Amino acid sequence: MLAQKTKTSTATMALVKSGEFTSKKERPQIHSACREGSLKSRLQCKSLRSTRGLCFEELSQWSLSLEKLITSKYGTKIFEAFLKSEFSDENIEFWLVCEEYKKIRSSLRKTYRAQKIFKQYIQADAPREINIDHKTRDLIRRNVKIGGAGCFDEAQRIIYGLMEKDSYPRFLRSDIYRAFLDSV
Repeated sequence: MLAQKTKTSTATMALVKSGEFTSKKERPQIHSACREGSLKSRLQCKSLRSTRGLCFEELSQWSLSLEKLITSKYGTKIFEAFLKSEFSDENIEFWLVCEEYKKIRSSLRKTYRAQKIFKQYIQADAPREINIDHKTRDLIRRNVKIGGAGCFDEAQRIIYGLMEKDSYPRFLRSDIYRAFLDSV
């Protein structure tokens, strides 16, 4: 009975509070599943509440490539929720922070932001440390001192590759992605 309830909570949780995915009759069941579900279910519910307007065409594009997934507003949110459930959301966070970093025009702001990114994701024992090799870490340490738009490019390439080969295929097989596909 408990296993069936958990399975139901996980499936309904993925339909999350949006009128696009559920009828008014189903919404109380989803609200209840979000409140009563596991921590993983509640995290996913919280992250996915703003997915109104998502259509089958967009969802199906996500299965073509990681790039299609993370260039989609909803895809990024849903993928991030999935990575949170697997305790590896630092990867997408880092990748997105690097994309924002590249847009900074002020050299002073860019230098400050580079140091902040380094402390948060790159340095050994950083709070959100990403999985990169020592050689890349040292290269970034030198690049941050010099500054420049591309100082995180190598780490970003590595993290993208990790997500593409590991997290992304698991996402496509996940209950959360399948529930969204089934609901539209």
